[in-house]
Amino acid sequence: MRDDASERQVQAANPRASTWLSANAGSGKTRVLTDRVARLLLDGVEPQRILCLTYTKAAASEMQNRLFRRLGEWAMLGDTPLRAALDDLGLDGLQDETLVNARRLFARAIETPGGLRIQTIHSFCASLLRRFPLEAGVSPQFTEMDDRAASLLREEIVEEMADRLAPEIVTDLARAYTGEDFGKLAHEVASRRAGLLEALDGQACRALFGLGAVDAGTLVAQVLQGGEADWLPQLITALDGGTSTDQKAAQKLRGLRLERPGLTTLAVLEDVFLTGASAKEPFTAKLGSFPTKATRARLGPLIDRLEPLMLRTEAARQTRICLQAAEKTRILRAFAAVFLPIYAARKQARGWLDFDDLITRARMLLTDPSVAQWVLFRLDGGIDHILVDEAQDTSPDQWRVIELLAQEFTAGRGARDVARTIFVVGDKKQSIYSFQGADVEAFDKMKNHFSQRLNEADTRLEDLDLLHSFRSSATILRLVDLTFDERRRQDLGGEVKHIAFRDMPGRAELWPLIPSSKDPESENWFDPVDLISDEHHAARLGRQVARRIRAMIDTGVQIPAGKAFRPAHAGDFLILVQRRSDIFAEIIRACKLEGLPIAGADRLKLGAELAVKDLAALLSFLATPEDDLSLAATLRSPLFGWTEGQLYALAQPRKGYLWRALRDAEAEHPDTVRILRDLRDQADFLRPFDLIERALTRHDGRRRLLARLGDEAEDGIDELLSQALAYERTDVPSLTGFLTWLQTDDVEVKRQMDAAGGRIRVMTVHGSKGLEAPIVILPDTADRGVREHDEIFALETGDLVWKTASDASPPQIAAAREARKARAAAENMRLLYVAMTRAQCWLIAAAAGKLETGGAWHDLIRQGMVAAGAELLQDGGLRLSEGSWPEPLPGQAAPTGRP
Repeated sequence: MRDDASERQVQAANPRASTWLSANAGSGKTRVLTDRVARLLLDGVEPQRILCLTYTKAAASEMQNRLFRRLGEWAMLGDTPLRAALDDLGLDGLQDETLVNARRLFARAIETPGGLRIQTIHSFCASLLRRFPLEAGVSPQFTEMDDRAASLLREEIVEEMADRLAPEIVTDLARAYTGEDFGKLAHEVASRRAGLLEALDGQACRALFGLGAVDAGTLVAQVLQGGEADWLPQLITALDGGTSTDQKAAQKLRGLRLERPGLTTLAVLEDVFLTGASAKEPFTAKLGSFPTKATRARLGPLIDRLEPLMLRTEAARQTRICLQAAEKTRILRAFAAVFLPIYAARKQARGWLDFDDLITRARMLLTDPSVAQWVLFRLDGGIDHILVDEAQDTSPDQWRVIELLAQEFTAGRGARDVARTIFVVGDKKQSIYSFQGADVEAFDKMKNHFSQRLNEADTRLEDLDLLHSFRSSATILRLVDLTFDERRRQDLGGEVKHIAFRDMPGRAELWPLIPSSKDPESENWFDPVDLISDEHHAARLGRQVARRIRAMIDTGVQIPAGKAFRPAHAGDFLILVQRRSDIFAEIIRACKLEGLPIAGADRLKLGAELAVKDLAALLSFLATPEDDLSLAATLRSPLFGWTEGQLYALAQPRKGYLWRALRDAEAEHPDTVRILRDLRDQADFLRPFDLIERALTRHDGRRRLLARLGDEAEDGIDELLSQALAYERTDVPSLTGFLTWLQTDDVEVKRQMDAAGGRIRVMTVHGSKGLEAPIVILPDTADRGVREHDEIFALETGDLVWKTASDASPPQIAAAREARKARAAAENMRLLYVAMTRAQCWLIAAAAGKLETGGAWHDLIRQGMVAAGAELLQDGGLRLSEGSWPEPLPGQAAPTGRP
């Protein structure tokens, strides 16, 4: 007999019904997807007629592995256990022929040309374009461009524009843009290319803000009506003799260039004359309060000139902001109009498509009136069932592709008269990838769209949900439900209701806030400016987390394992942060100091990895034997393992280059000279990849690096090899060229932390999607403290507009900003939901820093724990423990592998 949870999964996996499934965290949606594909195959559907679209390559790989594992098991089972397995799948009235077909499915899936189509939307679009390259207008041999290659290409184009193609535009851009570099800006322009190809003149940009014929000169003349150069010096003199506030105002006014006033002149006057910059009220003139009372008494008749100027400055403020935003928009559009065509031409010349191109080109292919019907006809003969995973993270453009693929399904007609279905599974509460284009609002819109279209085709869309959690205890789920009250549930997209499937105890803890503390100035001038002392709040929290984990492991704290208990080990701990901040780094450092097995950071900077630095030093020496510093670094590295004394004995008395001194001392260091001489002899003939691999394999470099630096160094080594291959695909291979290419950008490596073994995992909440752990620690629950800076806003018109965050916004930009803030606040709630639902039986929340807003995670979890009846501890923390927990077993050895 199937229970309610399994029955709902069976219902959702019905292969003959189109279904829209809302699945809670831990509700087994991957199993439902796998079950549905298996039942489609059992129904006689050819494997190549099933298309399953997932969000990540890891998800596609996981689903495919599960499916092949199940089909492989079916091929080997006897009649009785196979009948039981198929009954669990939801099949009734099993015949002997069904058993025979089930055993054949594994071979059918293996022998299918191209394999089962379980892939990401980008991968599918790439395969679509390769099938119809001429119709899509792309090279038949195109390659997908990775982020690094795209970044380097954009930087190359910007440099050429600055040098010779459009120096005036880049000069204007540099004057207006206050970001750190043009890389981020060029990326934003490229990702929003659809509405930026056409330049707009100044009048058109001003019209965006309703400015009409108003220009900067007119506005300045309205504020500075003449004579200010005569009496403002008297005001400055009076302010110099006033309070420190008056003196600061005098300093700002002294810098004005009244002989050539402009919009920046008005901005300075606003800074001095208006109030409201750090308050909620609108900007208003400081009438009666500027200057200070004592100084005002000395102004005499100047006050009659000052206050009208203050009022004119206030009245002109909104127009001034609109004019500056319009000018920045003009500059941005002018830059994009030159940059984007060059970017597209360079990609086409190289046969490259970036990820946005894949989606855009596929959408254009499926909507082009001249070829769309032909393409859809050919596809209609190949796809009968579409399954979409993680639908809440699908962007509007991606939805458009899916909609076009399914339009023949919902039209009730097609190239063949067969039953067709669409299956969509997602959870609005877990939509946390808006920065990648995900649109949570599109989830409901597309459900309504497909429901309406299927109704028109005399069929229906089943609307189901999965409420049972096979992951978390009832305690954790009840805390999640109580943390999100009625108001916050709207941010998650509706009702928050969970049902625990597993009967196991649960615990939750909320540690007291560690107050913010600043590091004292270092006494040593050579200390790094970002050095964190042991008394810093991030360091204190890192030690607290590490010591708690060490204590739980050493005392043998018991955690549920099926129907029994076992002692916790390092692999049971998952530490999630909102961002890779000081707390992130300090927790990793503290865990290493405690001797805890830890997997390291979930992302690493390739150039900062010690193993990569050692290999780069070796390559630099091989490219330039006279580079004594690189050779010295290579000898001291684990590749050769020299001591400081050995290096000093060789280097100090030398008369020439270090490499010559080493060769002269070959009798003392035969192995070192032999390896370096072999690599030097091959450096001019081997590609960079082969040269690195020779050092790692033939000369045992990989083993030596891992023995000294640990297993986590392997990710950096493998990524360096991947970068060597990527370089050889785009450039003529050379050692010096590769070294230059490697230094032009700081490559970031994403590590697969789901395979961390028996080690503590530390990662961001975004990186933990799809993962779980018995014990989850959330140490970063204080305010994020994001500093506002120059941003690019997307207005409802689709135009990009710059807005300096320190300015009060005119209505149009204000609306865009408020909408953006509301979306960010809602996503912050969904991020907390994802973080809390990773825990199986134990959740620990902590914070260090400031709690200034009611939206801090620490406050939200506290409210939930109070509502759940948590116990107040003497240190101010809270503890919630339910169910029967056995006593710790001190001294019991913890297993080294993950459960």
